Amino acid sequence: MSATSTSPSAPPATQGERGFTGTVWLVALREITTRLRSKAFLWTSGLLVAVAAAGVVVPNLIGGDPDPVKVAVVGQSPVELAALEDGQGHAYFDVEGDPVDRSAAEEMLREEEVDGALVFGEDGSVTVVGLREPPDRAVEAFSTVPAVEVIDPSARDPQVLYFVSMAFGLLFFLVAMTFGTQIAQSVVEEKQTRIVEILLATVSARALLAGKILGNCLLAIGQVVAISVAALVGLAVTGQQIGLSDLGAPILWFVAFFIVGFAMVAALFAAFASLISRAEDIGSATTPVTTLVMIPYMLSFVIAGNETWTRILAWVPFSSPTTMPTHVYAGEAHWWEPIGALLVLAATTVVIVLVGERIYRNSLLRIGAKVPLREALKRARD
Repeated sequence: MSATSTSPSAPPATQGERGFTGTVWLVALREITTRLRSKAFLWTSGLLVAVAAAGVVVPNLIGGDPDPVKVAVVGQSPVELAALEDGQGHAYFDVEGDPVDRSAAEEMLREEEVDGALVFGEDGSVTVVGLREPPDRAVEAFSTVPAVEVIDPSARDPQVLYFVSMAFGLLFFLVAMTFGTQIAQSVVEEKQTRIVEILLATVSARALLAGKILGNCLLAIGQVVAISVAALVGLAVTGQQIGLSDLGAPILWFVAFFIVGFAMVAALFAAFASLISRAEDIGSATTPVTTLVMIPYMLSFVIAGNETWTRILAWVPFSSPTTMPTHVYAGEAHWWEPIGALLVLAATTVVIVLVGERIYRNSLLRIGAKVPLREALKRARD
C-alpha cells in the first residue's frame, strides 16, 4: 500500500480544520438531509400545504355562487326576469312555467314547488310573496340601488384584514411548532444515543446549535414559500381577490420577521430540550416555548382590526413576526415602525440565542434526571 494513501478509518476533520462557518454549514446540511429523508417530515409538509390550499378553496366551494330564486309569476312582468343578474353576473330568478293567478301561486308556495312568487300589478308595481318570509334575493333584485361614494378607497376591508392577520399568525405558529418540535426531538435523540458525545469531540456546542438553527430555518423558509404558493394558487383558482399587489410589502416584512423570530424560537426549543434525556419529556419541557409561540397565534384572532393593540403587540418580540406585517398591510404603520420592531426582535434574538447556547452547552452531556434550568445557566462545563 502506498504511503500516501488515505486510511478509511481516518478521523473526520475537526472544527479547527473547517472553521466555524464551515462547521455550522456542515451541521445545517446534516439537518436538512436528515429531514428530507424522513417520510414523516415529507408527509407533514405535504399535509400543511394541502391544508393551506383547502383553507382557501373549500370555503369558496361551500359558499359557492348564489342560486337563483325559483319563483312563480302572477301578472305581466315589465322586464325579462331570467335576464336579471347581480353585479357578479349571477341570475336572480328561475321562473317556474307560465304566469299563473294569485291562488295558484300561493298553492305552489305551500307545496314548496317554488321559493317565492312575484305579483305584478297593472300599475307596474311588484309584490314579493313568500311562504313564511320573503326570499331575500328576490327582494334584492327589485331594491333601488342608491348612488354610492367612497372617501378612502385604499382603506382595508375588515374581513380581508382579519383573514390576513389570521393567515400570518397561523403560518408562523404551524411552521415554528413543526420545526421547533423537530429540533427538540433531534436534541433529545442525540443525547439518548450518546451521538452528541461524538459530535462534541469534533465540533463545538455553539457550532452544533447554530447549524441546527440554520438548517431548520432554511427548511422552514422553504415550507413557508410552499404554503404561500399553495394559498395564492387557491385564491387564483377560486377567483378571489384580496389585493395581491397590496400584500407585497407585508409578505416581505413577514419573511424578514419570520427568519429572525424563528431563530429565537429554535434556540429556545433546543435549549429546553437539552435539559432532558427522554423523548417522553419533550412536551412538558418545551411547554414554556410552546406557550410563547401560541399566544401570538391566539391574539391574531382577537386584535385584528384593533389599531391600538396591533401597534403595541407589533413591538413585542414574540408577537411582532405576525402583528407587524398585519400592521403594515392595514396601512397604519409609519415607515420606521417595521424597521424599529425588527431591530428590537433581532436584539432580543441575539440575547436569547446566547442564553440558549449556554443552557445547551452545559446540559448536553448530562444524561439522566432533568437538569434544573438555574443550574444549566450557572454551571460551566469543563
